[in-house]
Amino acid sequence: MPRPKRPSILLIGHGAMAAEVRAAALSTGLFDVGAVLVRHEKVGSVQAELNGYRVIDSLDDLDFQPMLAAECASHAAVRQYGPALLRQGIDLVVASIGALSDEALHRALEAAAVEGGAKLILPAGAVPGIDALNAATLGGLDRVSYISRKPPAAWKGTPAEAVLDLDTLRDATTFYTGTARAAARDYPKNANVAATVALAGLGFDATEVRMIADPAVAANIHEIEASGAFGDMHLTIKGKPLKSNPKTSSLAAYSTIRAILNRVRATEI
Repeated sequence: MPRPKRPSILLIGHGAMAAEVRAAALSTGLFDVGAVLVRHEKVGSVQAELNGYRVIDSLDDLDFQPMLAAECASHAAVRQYGPALLRQGIDLVVASIGALSDEALHRALEAAAVEGGAKLILPAGAVPGIDALNAATLGGLDRVSYISRKPPAAWKGTPAEAVLDLDTLRDATTFYTGTARAAARDYPKNANVAATVALAGLGFDATEVRMIADPAVAANIHEIEASGAFGDMHLTIKGKPLKSNPKTSSLAAYSTIRAILNRVRATEI
């Protein structure tokens, strides 16, 4: 009897998280990466590096029907490719969840999903309890706050550099207090968790966010506090970043992989 063909995905991006997805495809043997979608100017270098993978720079170059598309690139990639994929009936796993802080884009993605009969899939990412937080909204949530505490190096390349000397910082310092919407907009590489918490709970404008640079920690520490009719919740996780990118939590990468595996396994959990 012929061996059934493994389902294939479209992988958007070529960074540290995308590398974890490719590795999971090989290690689990449950799905294939049918194509890797990158910016036009990167096709040559990425194709040279990823020998054996098909590398494209346009959805017009797709020569198969993906089981789903997994975005592991950027807010810009969500904006550029998301609506078109969903309209074509291709489910989309979004790692750069902070992109949905743009209300117009969020509405466009949902409208495209309805039009194409597809799903916009938002993984839990780097924090626990997202399922419980979302369930709590059914009974009524009163308050949700999120605190992100990371080593100074994790905040390099962000607006934090304008207010802190990250190389010489000796004490834990709060450099941002505000809404999840502003956090996701201004810290797109660091605040995807804030966006996930907001979408699961009270929304972008009612979710309180605090960001801290702390030289005393080596891990990315995420804290969620919530209260409402369900009771009170206080969750903390000390996550290790990917070795190849200190701005990305390893659990965020694994959460994206989990979303893919839930589509191909007999049991979803």
